[in-house]
Amino acid sequence: MRRALLLAKKEFLQLKRDRRMLPLLFIAPIIQLILFGYVVQTEVKHIGIVLVDYDRTAESRVITEKFTNAGYFSIVGRVNSEQDMPQLIRSDKATIGLVVPKGFEQSIKAGRSAQLMLVLDGSDPNVGVQATQYAQGIIAARSQELMSKKLGAISAVVPHISSVESRVRVWYNPDLRSVNYMVPGLIGLILTIITTIITAIAIVKERERGTLEQLIVTPIKRWELILGKILPFVTIAFIELGIIAGVGVLWFGVPFRGSILLLLVLCIAFLFTTIGQGLLVSTISRTQHQAQMTAMFFMMPAILLSGFIFPIDNMPRIIQYVTYLIPLRYFLVIVRGIFLKGIGIHELWSQALILSLLGVLIFTASVLRFQKRFAD
Repeated sequence: MRRALLLAKKEFLQLKRDRRMLPLLFIAPIIQLILFGYVVQTEVKHIGIVLVDYDRTAESRVITEKFTNAGYFSIVGRVNSEQDMPQLIRSDKATIGLVVPKGFEQSIKAGRSAQLMLVLDGSDPNVGVQATQYAQGIIAARSQELMSKKLGAISAVVPHISSVESRVRVWYNPDLRSVNYMVPGLIGLILTIITTIITAIAIVKERERGTLEQLIVTPIKRWELILGKILPFVTIAFIELGIIAGVGVLWFGVPFRGSILLLLVLCIAFLFTTIGQGLLVSTISRTQHQAQMTAMFFMMPAILLSGFIFPIDNMPRIIQYVTYLIPLRYFLVIVRGIFLKGIGIHELWSQALILSLLGVLIFTASVLRFQKRFAD
């Protein structure tokens, strides 16, 4: 054990002397977190909208002001006819067009259904779907206002009119801030990228310099060699966890409602998988560049299939089965549950169990491969 600790100390000194590695370890995660925290947002705002108002009445002005003041849309133009809309939509200045037909106000006053036409740019389905939902919500709210006025007049004659109202309560993220959902997930993402790549590069670099072979021929045992190699990266991973969580809570205002101790314990299980992947990559790479590319080859599909960006339920059934092999999938559920819901091991035991099993499996396979690689 003493020799493993001495080897770990040597690794720390080596990292300290490497001026290129230190910014990658401690500055890059903060930059990534801030960039991702601001850029990776699920809600879409400031959607460009072009208005065509054929009616030009008080009621048509009310509905267009509703769109203006909702906070979701930015009016990029008010044109005189529908023929002028395509130019703004083709040039990506507008995503949606609202057409108020002539006779709109007259239909409302006559008690008939008044229609509005929405023209949508469907080239970006995500933005298109959200723009449609926002627009339909605004129109439904105005329809409700008009209906309430009518019912108010009727209630003077008929005092009891039954109605159904919905009261929506949003738990755990009352303001529906996407950053609250994304930042905890970024902890798993950044730990995956940093620990896998750094572990692989550090070992391959030693091999390139020939110092790894020198260590192997010393009396140090293989498990001491592996332990001494990974201890610094585990320590660095926990420092990064603290930095990322601190920036997330203090900078982005993400709530932390769970147990820090539980998060740290389950983080160990996750690190077994990422550092194990780094060890595995180091055994099949001959140069640092090759190690980087190989690590990215394994990480990119894992990130895409983990549910970090795309919901797993939306994936084809056969791909959903593949996601069960992705450790990040389970860690995302754990870290988001601890951060936002404050849940404990009673609710997370199944995720923790599978993550631990994957950690043991990946790490054991990597160590065996590492030992075989250097026994040859």
